[in-house]
Amino acid sequence: MTGIPKVVMIVGAVIFIIGFLMQFISFGKLPGDVVIKKGNSTIYFPIVTSIILSVLLTLILFVINRLK
Repeated sequence: MTGIPKVVMIVGAVIFIIGFLMQFISFGKLPGDVVIKKGNSTIYFPIVTSIILSVLLTLILFVINRLK
């Protein structure tokens, strides 16, 4: 199996593993994430969480690219 099907399967497996681990790790409410609560509404900006996920995905894709 080569090409796009292999990449789609790897990405799917990574997303599945991350989703499974998110049940046990309270990832998403890190210091640096902005939460604004006014009245009955809440606005959440996961800035630090987004940066960490971006770095992790960059490392994963770098490793996948190196394996080719």
